[in-house]
Amino acid sequence: MKIHIKNMVCHRCKLAVENELQQSGYHPQQIELGEVTIEEELNHQQLEALNGRLRHLGFELIDDRKVRLVEKIKNVIIQLVHHSNDTLTVNLSSYLANQLHYDYNYLSNLFSEAEGTTVEKYYISQKIEKVKELLIYDELTLSQIAYRMGYSSVAYLSSQFKKETGLTPSHFKHIKDNKRRNI
Repeated sequence: MKIHIKNMVCHRCKLAVENELQQSGYHPQQIELGEVTIEEELNHQQLEALNGRLRHLGFELIDDRKVRLVEKIKNVIIQLVHHSNDTLTVNLSSYLANQLHYDYNYLSNLFSEAEGTTVEKYYISQKIEKVKELLIYDELTLSQIAYRMGYSSVAYLSSQFKKETGLTPSHFKHIKDNKRRNI
């Protein structure tokens, strides 16, 4: 049985969900961001009980097709920005359409309706969160970060960073106590 789970954004999330499923007596076969396949077929009561346990960990079962698709959009973007070393070589719209096998206009409208922001703004905010992380680690120069994150120049990264955070990357790097937002 395939189960869709909201708020799975990292490797630790996958481990937490796997642990919860095993403690509940289920046998996960495959765990991806936002999607788990288990051996068992669960009835409504079992799904509700599992949902309660997952909510306690900050996750939530998703049964609506559109909500699942919005979560998939988020997960594809999170995977691209936070868990991949590849830079985007095509437009974000083409990338999402290829990954999710839907027309980008449909994906964009659905996302905007559900999240109250555009896919592009969500993508930018995720990139800025990754830039914050890289600035805090202090292992790369701003030029290296700009290149790694696919920005055409340090100036463009700096202007987008300031627009999102109100701070320049240099100022952020100096204060380092600015809280990162959760993905």
